[in-house]
Amino acid sequence: MIVAERKPIEEIVKLIGDCRHIVLAGCGTCVTVCGAGGEREVSVLASQLKMHYRQKGIDVDIREVTPKRQCDSEFVEDIRAHVEGADCILSMACGAGVQMAADRYPALPVYPAVNTEFIGVAEEAGVWAERCQGCGDCILGITGGICPIARCAKNLLNGPCGGSHGGKCEVKTDRPCAWHLIVERLSERGKLDVLEEVLPAKSWWTDRSGGPRKVVREDMKK
Repeated sequence: MIVAERKPIEEIVKLIGDCRHIVLAGCGTCVTVCGAGGEREVSVLASQLKMHYRQKGIDVDIREVTPKRQCDSEFVEDIRAHVEGADCILSMACGAGVQMAADRYPALPVYPAVNTEFIGVAEEAGVWAERCQGCGDCILGITGGICPIARCAKNLLNGPCGGSHGGKCEVKTDRPCAWHLIVERLSERGKLDVLEEVLPAKSWWTDRSGGPRKVVREDMKK
């Protein structure tokens, strides 16, 4: 899932500027799970903003709404009634959701209330870790389901760098070496021989180096 963290209230207030009729829009999927932008977080931020402006003697109209998703236009369209007469949309969705809302309501400024961090997993309650960089050329079938692009500090494709110690990364010493994990897992499966084939230098064309990406499924198009 996409993991995000809320921006400081000071930064959010600066973004809002002179807007006094604000649609505060959360998202019911990823940012809800990671506790950054779900219905509860929308309510908390709305209360903080109201308190901030009340202390300054400023009246604000904050309309709280949490569609199922902000990255799909059909769900963003569902908030149109709340958008009528608003000065801006303050989005607690990921960057994709912010951009979808901006596309759907081009006459209004759409401000992000969270910082989108990475695609990750929940390791335990309140702890999320990066597991995928969306590089567009997945090799998890070769590396035992452990991604060396996202989990190795050096993005190495053909084994560890030699600097790891005791199974820990030399760059982030509190974290396991991705290649140590890969070798251990493949050894347990008796599949270590798959690493004997040297992987070619990765083509980053399928990553961000090729510019904005798009996936088209002809069988799903109307």
